[in-house]
Amino acid sequence: MTETVKGPASYFPSIEKKYGRSIAEWKDLIRTSPLAKHMELVGWLKTEHGLGHGHANALVAHTLAEAGGK
Repeated sequence: MTETVKGPASYFPSIEKKYGRSIAEWKDLIRTSPLAKHMELVGWLKTEHGLGHGHANALVAHTLAEAGGK
């Protein structure tokens, strides 16, 4: 039986399909951004890269959680 992915990672397949970049690429962009706050990063992904709010929020939340908050 396969385990269902929950939380921000549940958005990852649709993010890759819709925007044509791998999750690793998105995370690299977030990590190298001069911005530090969650909502700053979400806004940046939305305005500069055309992501929807939910997708941007999921990427930022998952990336910052991995980094311990950035």
